[in-house]
Amino acid sequence: MDGQRLRAWRPPVPGIAEVLHARFVTHAYPLHTHDAWTLLVVDDGAIRYDLDRHGHGAVTDQVTLLPPDVPHDGRAATPGGFVKRVLYLDRDVVGPELTGAAVDHPALADPLLRRRVAQLHQVLDGPGDELHAESRLALVVDRIRGHLGAPAQRDPAPPGKLARDLRDLLDAHVTSGLTLDDAAARLGAHPTHLVRAFTAQFGLPPHAYLIGRRVDRARALLLAGQPAAGVAAEAGFYDQAHLTRTFRRYLGTTPAKFGAGAARRTDTPPPAL
Repeated sequence: MDGQRLRAWRPPVPGIAEVLHARFVTHAYPLHTHDAWTLLVVDDGAIRYDLDRHGHGAVTDQVTLLPPDVPHDGRAATPGGFVKRVLYLDRDVVGPELTGAAVDHPALADPLLRRRVAQLHQVLDGPGDELHAESRLALVVDRIRGHLGAPAQRDPAPPGKLARDLRDLLDAHVTSGLTLDDAAARLGAHPTHLVRAFTAQFGLPPHAYLIGRRVDRARALLLAGQPAAGVAAEAGFYDQAHLTRTFRRYLGTTPAKFGAGAARRTDTPPPAL
């Protein structure tokens, strides 16, 4: 397989049809099209490709965006091959009206965008952080649309009210959760504006606020004597591993050890008079 590696999955995140991480050395993609936007970053090596019969290159300090339905191919531009990470985005995420601009300028030399795309891949690598992934995707798409000449999205509602209304929604869905698109539809605001308004108002993004509320709920359940094995679902975490991982990050210990103190306190007999 000459060092080839490939991993692909479909995350439960609206707008992302597929995530693909791969390393190729000699493999060359034939001419083909996708029905989705191809958002590509190269982590090592370089890629040569033709898009709509024009030659281009993809390198490590750029973000490459290929529009749906436009023929392209791909091959290694260096002897050692290349390592890439790809997001396939539903065609309405970026917008079909920007196809022409993307064909003309598929390479985006933007360090902040490059960093945000890499961060989005990190979030997508594990389940349970879908709101976080949606928030990062909204910021990535907003910046891409700006590069392609799309007008800025504007919302008429005051940012402070939007932020407070979103906080109320998050408080009402601590366990069940909600998608950013659902929140945006309920509040009549663009997803990117929601993320920015909330962060400006409360000093942290919506996903971080929600995780904090879930940690608080888990702590209360553990201190009430509930076994750690049953707390994850009731507090809104994806599974026990997600709860444990988050608990370690926030509190430096595991849920079981945190709850053990409450159990010992309950089991200790009262002092003799």
